[in-house]
Parts: sequence; C-alpha cells; structure tokens
Amino acid sequence: MHLSEVRQQAIAPALALLPARMTSPAAEVMLLAIGLQESAFRYRHQIGGPAHGYWMFEPAGVRGVLRHAASHEHALQVCNARGVQPIGAAVHAALEHDDTLAAAFARLLLWTDPAPLPAVGAVGAAWDLYLRTWRPGKPHKSSWGPLYTRALDAVREVSA
Repeated sequence: MHLSEVRQQAIAPALALLPARMTSPAAEVMLLAIGLQESAFRYRHQIGGPAHGYWMFEPAGVRGVLRHAASHEHALQVCNARGVQPIGAAVHAALEHDDTLAAAFARLLLWTDPAPLPAVGAVGAAWDLYLRTWRPGKPHKSSWGPLYTRALDAVREVSA
C-alpha cells in the first residue's frame, strides 16, 4: 500500500474514532513510521509469528491496550464502532483484516506512554518511543531513520 492510501483508508478513519487530542502530524508520522518498520504495509500477519495487522500486534499488546487505564475506554469505543467484541482474542483476530481497527489500536498503544509524542522530525526520540511501546524482539535501528523520513515526507507532502 502507498502511504497516502494508508493515511486515507486506515489512519484517518481510525483517528476520527478517537478524541481530537490524539490527532496530530506527530501521531501520523509515528503511525506511518511504525507501520513501515513492522510490516512495510505489505503484511497483515507476521511471517512465522503471532502478530496481526500492519502494526503487528501480538495478543499481549492487544490485551495491554484493552486494559490500560489511559486507553481502556477509548478501546471499548473503537471496538464498538468497528463491530468487534472488546475481548483480546476477538480484537487480535480482527486486526488482520481491519486496518482502521489496527491503526486505532496502534494510536492507543502510543497513547499509553506517559511521555508526549516526539516532535515531528525528532528521529531519535521517535525510535525511543517505538522501543518503549512496541518492545520489538529484534529491533532494527538501521532501518528506522530512512523509514521515519519516508513517513515524515508523506505527512509533509499532504500538509504542504
């Protein structure tokens, strides 16, 4: 998927389901960069693994968003809007086919971090947030910078 399609078909509808304070260029850049890092927006099911959706949620990550004090109520609202039972297994299964649900859960996972989103262009701080929230098993820092730049360019392209 092209990044403009991801923004239009997944991220924009997801952010529309969430409070306006969760919508910002910084949020969109993070969502695009993480999606590029996790799946390159090519895969909705982890090859040889349990993760689902472009943002590659494992069952524990889904449960975390459903249970965290900062995201719980919003997750329930998103599940209701998407017609998914707010139960870990049901959400996890749906993430593989519902890109809006996946994008909303990705934004909610970022919301659970107590620090504010990094400023647009703060590549290092964005990497640190990704590590804290996604906790990737095999992080690839060498690919983060170029992928973050692609995400940043996609958001700036539309804003210009």
